[in-house]
Amino acid sequence: MAVGDKFTMALAHTLNLDGTPDTGYYIQGARKTLADKYEYIMHGKLYKISEEGSGKAVKAEIYVSYGGLLMMLKGDPSHVSHFELDQRLFLLIRKL
Repeated sequence: MAVGDKFTMALAHTLNLDGTPDTGYYIQGARKTLADKYEYIMHGKLYKISEEGSGKAVKAEIYVSYGGLLMMLKGDPSHVSHFELDQRLFLLIRKL
């Protein structure tokens, strides 16, 4: 991608379209998955959840490692309440 390109990004705990947990193995072409709808997919593990600030200014942070490539997302604590430590996460990206 080039500077200024627009893209969509999603986080998912499974690539199965019905939301069922996956087996941890990917077999190309076996059946349709979320991966078919995106151009770039990474698999990682959530290793840290923390909060920053106090009162109404509190922000939650989640940290995910994709094989050493680290990502930190910061946002409202209500948006990260369903994440768990050691949870496997897929990062999915496609250009618009």
